[in-house]
Amino acid sequence: MSNIDASFYRLFGTEPDTARNILKAALSKGGDYADIFFEHTVSNELSLRDGEVNAVRSDIDFGAGVRVISGDRTGYAFSETTDPEALLKAASAAAEIAENNTGNTALPADCTPIDFVNRYPLLSGWEEHSVEERKHYLTMLRDLIHQKSDKVINITARISDSETKVLFFNSLGQTFTDLRPMAAMSAVIVMKDGDRLENFYSSKSYRKGFEFLSGTLVEELASDVVKGCSRLFEAGRPSCGEMPVVMGAGSSGILLHEAIGHSFEADFNRKGVSIFSDRMGKVICNREINIVDNGTLPSFRGSVNVDDEGVPGQKTYMVKDGVLNSYLHDRISARYYGVEPTGNGRRESFRYMPIPRMRSTYMENGKSSEEDLIRSVKKGIYVDNFANGQVQIGAGDFTFYVKSGFMIEDGHLTRPIKDTNIIGNGPEALAGIVGVADNLIVDDSTWTCGKGQYCPVSCGMPSVLISKLNVGGINE
Repeated sequence: MSNIDASFYRLFGTEPDTARNILKAALSKGGDYADIFFEHTVSNELSLRDGEVNAVRSDIDFGAGVRVISGDRTGYAFSETTDPEALLKAASAAAEIAENNTGNTALPADCTPIDFVNRYPLLSGWEEHSVEERKHYLTMLRDLIHQKSDKVINITARISDSETKVLFFNSLGQTFTDLRPMAAMSAVIVMKDGDRLENFYSSKSYRKGFEFLSGTLVEELASDVVKGCSRLFEAGRPSCGEMPVVMGAGSSGILLHEAIGHSFEADFNRKGVSIFSDRMGKVICNREINIVDNGTLPSFRGSVNVDDEGVPGQKTYMVKDGVLNSYLHDRISARYYGVEPTGNGRRESFRYMPIPRMRSTYMENGKSSEEDLIRSVKKGIYVDNFANGQVQIGAGDFTFYVKSGFMIEDGHLTRPIKDTNIIGNGPEALAGIVGVADNLIVDDSTWTCGKGQYCPVSCGMPSVLISKLNVGGINE
């Protein structure tokens, strides 16, 4: 269905005829393609600190951006008002990127709505609910955490929500409207045992309305942070060196996203930066491996009904049966490679032009069990929680800080570990995966990807066994 909401025309003070005039100005110097991206976002945040809910923030962001593409060059200008005169000026500025000055690019006579499936229907709008209703869930979370452990000495918790309305037109005669909700709840706790202090963080996030908040959600968050923090008191640093690593299902997908996924984004390959620039159609890893970037998972943080340049969300196999199958394309890279866009043209807001970005990136299930993978390791580590990391995009060299995990000794999980690093190279680590489990989890935490601009994403994987990575720890 097209999902065109005529109220968006009133919100932005724009009709299709007005948009057509702006697009005409954008192509006045002879660009190949132009689009207009209107955006209105209302966001709220409620915070608990020092035992009380004591901070509230609300913001409204509003404006539109005009983009012109000429060859592989892009002109972009934005306005924080949607007054037609301001947008005509923005269009004229963006038009200067074109070099042929013919001004002969034709516009279709009519606007055709883009068909897409709504992956995140809003069941209960955030603006229909009060601060007091939100506050109830933060105080419930505080009380549950204290009930689960008397060692907790500090809690910081937060609920954030937003609703973004998008109106889009392009010079192909396409248009769409999209209502994009987002919700998140997070908690950080500090626990004290004797003279030792430990902290742990957990979060949940989905493209949902107020229905996101529930007693079940609060119970999961409380259990996650207390269990995770309690385990750190028993943990120590592992022995160091090169060894097998079992990556636990779920949040280990951040390594897949950072160290490997960026190398599949088409702009890096088009520019020859990625190590995979000349590997299309070639075997790059175990034939059991399939890696997907998916914009269609219902209500997931990384899902898109339609991307920010008018391409419907879809499921893209980057790696199929171990073979590099597709890059992640926006309109520019798709034209360069002579393929269809994959729905990965995304932007932080109307202030930015779209570029190839991941959505929900994960590895599909394999045939092993996690127990089988662990049982096959004589000495190594199992990791299941990451705090941060650094990656050299393109080459894929990475260092990730492991918040928690376990030693693997003689095929069994033994003592808990913490405060270690794993160091390696993304493409080499991908090629070094020798086992994939059947326990895929797409993680539902508040993942946000930075690439000059920020976008919400999701990531995940089943448990995998990597034959060797460098592990930072202690000499034994």
